[in-house]
This record gives sequence, C-alpha cells and structure tokens, in this order.
Amino acid sequence: MKNKKIRIALIYFVIAFGFLSLANYAFKQVTTEYITYDEFIEWGETGKIEKVSYSGTSLQVIVKEDSGISQKIYYTNVFPDLDLANRINEWDKKYGVQYEYIPQQSNALVEFLLYWILPMGIFFFLWRFMMKGMDKRMGGGVMSFGKNSAKIYAEQSTGVTFDDVAGQEEAKESLVEMVDFLNEPAKYTSIGAKLPKGALLVGPPGTGKTLLAKAVAGEAKVPFFSISGSEFVQMFVGMGAAKVRDLFAQAQEKAPCIIFIDEIDAIGKSRENNMSSNDEREQTLNQLLSEMDGFDSSKGVVILGATNRPEVLDQALLRPGRFDRRIIVDRPDLEGRKAILKVHARKVKMSDSVDLNAVAKTTSGASGAELANVINEAALLAVKHGRQLVEQKDLEEAFEIVVAGKVKKDRILSDHEKKSVAYHEIGHALVAEVLPNADPVHKITIIPRTKGSLGYTMQLPTEDKYLVTKEEMEEQLAVMLGGRAAEEIMFNQVSTGAANDIERATATARRMVTIYGMTDEFDMMALESASSRYLDGRPVRNCSNETERIIDLETLKIIKEQHQQAVKILEENKDKLIKAAEFLLEYETISGEEFKKILNGEEVLREEEPHEETLKGKKDNDDSEEAKGSKEVESDEAISEELTSEE
Repeated sequence: MKNKKIRIALIYFVIAFGFLSLANYAFKQVTTEYITYDEFIEWGETGKIEKVSYSGTSLQVIVKEDSGISQKIYYTNVFPDLDLANRINEWDKKYGVQYEYIPQQSNALVEFLLYWILPMGIFFFLWRFMMKGMDKRMGGGVMSFGKNSAKIYAEQSTGVTFDDVAGQEEAKESLVEMVDFLNEPAKYTSIGAKLPKGALLVGPPGTGKTLLAKAVAGEAKVPFFSISGSEFVQMFVGMGAAKVRDLFAQAQEKAPCIIFIDEIDAIGKSRENNMSSNDEREQTLNQLLSEMDGFDSSKGVVILGATNRPEVLDQALLRPGRFDRRIIVDRPDLEGRKAILKVHARKVKMSDSVDLNAVAKTTSGASGAELANVINEAALLAVKHGRQLVEQKDLEEAFEIVVAGKVKKDRILSDHEKKSVAYHEIGHALVAEVLPNADPVHKITIIPRTKGSLGYTMQLPTEDKYLVTKEEMEEQLAVMLGGRAAEEIMFNQVSTGAANDIERATATARRMVTIYGMTDEFDMMALESASSRYLDGRPVRNCSNETERIIDLETLKIIKEQHQQAVKILEENKDKLIKAAEFLLEYETISGEEFKKILNGEEVLREEEPHEETLKGKKDNDDSEEAKGSKEVESDEAISEELTSEE
C-alpha cells in the first residue's frame, strides 16, 4: 500500500513538472521575437539598440526603452559579417551600446530530455491512467484480453449457508450430495462413484438460483468462482474462448472449488439456427464444452450454471458428462413461503402479533425475491409511522405496494368515474362470491395506486392448486368479465376500465382452446406451445392460418358465454350489487368478511370514520368541479387493473 502511494505521488510530480516546463517554454516563446540581420544592422545604425549578447549561434538584442518600442528580447541568426565587431565598437562609442559574449554551452542532452523524453513520459502516464479507468468501466480490462474476471470468494467470504435458503428443499437436497462429495471425496471414490461435473439451476427470476450456488460454496468451504455468461462475450474473436481457458486453469489450481456461471444462456445458446461460420459466441461455447470434458471431476471442481431459459441451451451442453443434473428452482408453495418469510423476518424486529402464515397465504405465487421485498417494505412502513416493531398491517400494506404500488393521493376522480369504478369492482367480487369454485374475495378497494389501477379486487385461494379444471377456468373468466357486466347493468355503458380484464380473459380462453384441449372442436389437439416457460410463457402457434380463424371463433364463443353468465348473476343480485357499491363508495375499502355480511344482509359496523382520502377527495372534487369542466377518461392501461392471484 505504501509503495502504491509513493508511485502515485511520483506520477503526479512528473506530470506537474512536465506542465511547468511546457508553460515555461510557452512563456519564452511569447516574450521573444525574431528579426532579420538587416533589421539588426538598421537598429544599430539608428541607435535603437541598448544591449547585444553574442552566444556564437545567435545574437540577442534588447532595445532602448525610450525608443518607443516595448522592451523585449529580439534574436537573429549570426551572419558571416567580418565587420560585426567593428560595427558594435562604433555603436558603443556613438550610442553607448553594451556588448557581452556568452560562451556557448552544449545543452543538447538537456534539450533532448526536456523536449522529447519528458513529453513522451507525460503522455505515457496519461495513457496508462486512461486505460486503468477504461478497465474499471469495462469490468476487467482493455489490456487484459483473454483474462477471466471471475470473483474469488475465500472459505467464509460468501457468508451464505443452506440455513439462509428456504422454500427450496428439493433443490437443497440435490446439492447437499455435491457438498458432501467436496468435503469427503474418499467416501464416494472408494466405491467408484464420480462427482457430477455440473448442475444446471433452472427457474423463474428471483427464486434464489444465485443464492443456492453461494450456499453450496459456503457449506463446502471451498473457493467460489462467480462469473456472468455475458462476460465471456467479447468484441475480439477468440477472447471469450481464452477467458474460458483461463477460468478453468485457475479453478484447477484452486481445486476443490465451485465455478458458478450465471445467465449461462448468454454463451450456451443452441447452434442450430446459427448461420455464421466464425461466430465468437460459438467459439466460446465450443471451448466451454471442451473444458468441461477435459478436467478430472475427482479433483473436486464443480460447475453450477443458472438460467431461466433452458429451452434455448445447446443440447451438447445438457448431455450427461457436462451438466449432469437439472435442478428446478421454482416459485415456492405455501410452506416454502412461510419458511422464506421466517428467514427474512429474522433480520427485522417483528411484533409478537404478526402472523406470517396469513402473509404466506396472501402472497400466493410470489417468488423469494418478492417476499424479501415485502418484508423490507413493511419495515420501511413501520419506520415511516414511528413504530419500533413491524405489525401485521405493515405487512399487508407492503404486499399491496409490491403488487399494485403506493396510494396515489393526487388522482381525484369525478363522481361518475368513482361510481363506475366502485360498481366495476363489486361486479368482480359478487360474481366470485356466487360461483362455487371461484377463489374467495379477500379485499376490495377503489383507492388509486401508482401502478395504474384505480381499484382492484383481491382474491386469495384457500390452498395452492396445481390442477385447474375446465369449470374452474370458466368461472375465472366470468369473474374477470364481471366488472364490465356491472357497468353495463348499472350505467348502460362500456368504458376503458375493463381493458386489463379483457386482455387476461382472452389469453385464458385461448389457452383453453389451443393448449388445454377444453373444446369439442379440436378435442385434444395441441395448437400452441408455451415458450420461455419461466419468463412470460408466450405461446407459439403450431397450426395453419385456416385453423387460426377457427381458434378465434372458439375463443370468442367461450368469452361470450361467460360474459352472459356474469350479466345473469349480477341482474339476479342487483340489490346486493347496489348495497355493496354504496358501502364501498363511502369507505373506499371492504374486507372479505365485510363483503359477505353485506351480501347476507347483516349490519356492518365500523369504529373508524370513512377513509380520510375519501373525505379529502370529495372536498377537492367539489372545489374543483366547476373549474376543471369535463375530464378525460383514463387510458386503457391506467384504469382498474384487477389483481387476482393466479397460481
């Protein structure tokens, strides 16, 4: 560290000295001026010269101050004039010109160092400084071509063990064996078993793939090489392959160890559709395949890869002997969510009244990263309200913030818009309450949120479902279309508020036709297949254009049937619809229990006054109604995004 400081100080000294030398040189250039030899003779004959200095190679002249010329140094080259000495003697007698002789000194070395070596040194140090800055920005090096930039964690550096990973018990069981092999290889080699060379962690984003890899290194107490697949993709051909070679060379020196390649699909994409004959990514992949075949697994080098797009990986990468195991890291179930919440809650001060089981039921379908975000948001809310402990209401509000965004207090609706949103949401809830297989209603609100919704109806399943019947999907469609049906019944109008409902209903009905085989027209024929299962799951068509038209007709038929069913249910329960909507308009939020009491004709008692945002909104709306005139209807994406949990 001390040598580094001295080196930096020396560099700055050289740079400063160089700039001073250049400034001095520039100053000299400005205060001197060249004149011809004829001008020199003329000035001497007319008495303008005060002093002449002769150095053997040049004459330096200083003119008199009273000559009308500003005093500066003029110079001229020595001309072969034999009478120069006599001329100066005459000028001395006549005008008092001073004369001196400066012995010529050989300063060629000094000039060479000053005007050649020093500028080159300055530019060299500046170049090195710029290259280091580019190395930092580019993450490993303009001047380190072919060198890997994997981070090495020592035995305890990861700081993560299997105790820090929850909700992925099956994945942990698959990795425990690798940890045991790294700790006690003789137990396996004695019977002839070989350590799997690699394991591929597959799952949606945020489910804990990277956390699991770090936990394996932490449990085994071995070095952990972590690198992203995109870091192998280089601008220069062959550099990615060189990085792969260097990475495996370092890993074998540190063995036993773990190599973790995150987002391995960046270099492991299939080569089937690659039309290029000399592609850098393909060369990098070939080198990776070669290295995985070349090292001895008995040395304890384990390769872990992570991706959420396993379908795009090259088959050569997935064969036995390379990535021997595929470990699914999926979204946690109810018990997994409980365990994840407990892990993150250990770091937060929780009230004794907090029920994490209820939070786990509320967050159906959430990933581990989303659950961690819920806990953190709840802690922030507790601090915001001046509490020392996180309470249950903080967790509930935190989940709504993660799903729907914060309350948007500055969005004030007109009376008609607010009624439309209220009936829309009660329409969803009432249809869900009447249908036997629909998930029960947990909460209804018409408080606008920052993610675009003017209100939402939250349904929570009583248990995690892994199979959904045709009848259940049809009832889901009816619930989705209940909001538009309520608007039609009460206002005889349609608005943009059902945009998100229509989009989700169309996608669900289309999957019933093309993927799930739930229509008589196509029986069990697969017409679409889902791509990117762990991402958006966008379907890919596997049928002709003529069949596509029939699919559209079948989809429309299903949607129309469920739309009519929703209208029928609401018309039969119109009085309940009106009563629940009036209560929602007054208090802005209804819980599931309160909604059931309203439908059963029971009295709903509330200790608190109507929501303060309701009163504020009414006042502001009354004050500004005349001034603002007519108000435009919100865009399709902004109005009433419904939040129903779907496993």
